[in-house]
Amino acid sequence: MKFISWNIDSLNAALTGSSPRSDLSRAVLRTIAGEGADIIAIQETKLPAAGMNKKQAAALQEYFPDYDNVWVSSHEPARKGYAGTMALYKKGICLSADFPAIGAPEPMDAEGRMITLELADFYFNLVYTPNAGDGLRRLAERQVWDQKYADYLADLDAKKPVISCGDYNVAHEEIDLAHPENNHQSAGFTDEERAGFSHLLDRGFVDTFRYLHGDVRGAYSWWAQRIKTSKINNSGWRIDYFLVSSRLKERVVRSQMLDSGERQDHAPILLELK
Repeated sequence: MKFISWNIDSLNAALTGSSPRSDLSRAVLRTIAGEGADIIAIQETKLPAAGMNKKQAAALQEYFPDYDNVWVSSHEPARKGYAGTMALYKKGICLSADFPAIGAPEPMDAEGRMITLELADFYFNLVYTPNAGDGLRRLAERQVWDQKYADYLADLDAKKPVISCGDYNVAHEEIDLAHPENNHQSAGFTDEERAGFSHLLDRGFVDTFRYLHGDVRGAYSWWAQRIKTSKINNSGWRIDYFLVSSRLKERVVRSQMLDSGERQDHAPILLELK
């Protein structure tokens, strides 16, 4: 089976926007569609609580005519049009969808950050992990999230194997970003966030990219938009992951980033299992 995950940074902008960046986003959507993945996980949809309008739904259908979808958006008490996730899956796949609350600090559970699909032989979890924020103002809450999320994923793993993916908003090791020396106090590379990710892996999960590629350097999934040369110079971070239960690791065939062209921000990531 093949899986793709992408932080789209506004589904509406990608589908119906008229800016040069929207054009770049649509090129990425065409790349994703061409892969024919069984399940596609989308983060940061930024949709309203009611979901897509007719124009957006029609545009999505043009790219993915052979897929059904489920979604969850930010809702009260969280702010509107924030975060949000969506899963697209090939028609005919038998599954059930859950939109779990994990007991995270308010309003994180209301921000539409997670969808779990249950299939016959495994769970598929997609997540958009909260960012620690400017000035690390949300770091304490992020640490609670990390613990609650690890507990949740481990509980799933006790029932059947888990495939999990998304924007985890952390570069785990120094080799996961271009300039670790300058970023130890930056959101996404604090000791606390890195320890939280280590704890998650220690609960029985494998970072599939590192499992296949070892200590390869220079492989990133995110480049800052506000720094115009970040992608040209490959000054990036790897903060998007596919994780699997340890007992699935020998089934991993591919785990890689997909080409996102000139578009800065997140690149899609792909996992293939035999």
